[in-house]
Amino acid sequence: MNATVHKTLVMELQAGVTDRFPVLTHLSYDPADPFAVTLAFSHDGRILARWRLDRGMLADGLTRPVGTGDVRLRPESRGVERELRMEFLGETHADGGRHHAVVFAWAGTVGDFLCDTFRSVPPCSEETRLDDFLTEVLAGH
Repeated sequence: MNATVHKTLVMELQAGVTDRFPVLTHLSYDPADPFAVTLAFSHDGRILARWRLDRGMLADGLTRPVGTGDVRLRPESRGVERELRMEFLGETHADGGRHHAVVFAWAGTVGDFLCDTFRSVPPCSEETRLDDFLTEVLAGH
């Protein structure tokens, strides 16, 4: 059985045009769901938001802009270091606008995490358990 991969790191949440604030982020990868990576943003022991991202999209976002929907990723330079910019669009406000968050992570740290997931389940070797998925859907889970 392949091992679950976890990593905890500090990312930066953008506030306004230039301000950034640290946010503790837990990345996890479960080989039973081989196409997804979960990011859980927390503060004072409480989960503020949880997003499931496509593992391939996350890897692609390290080298080029990806995403046109609720999640958009792209690499950016910050001095000599490379960052991964993650933009998340959430639920609609009462005024019709949408919740919006931009988070930055060091690209190397995210890349290291992804390398660990690729050791657990190499790219293009992921298996989908369609029968298990259909059983869950039909059971109403």
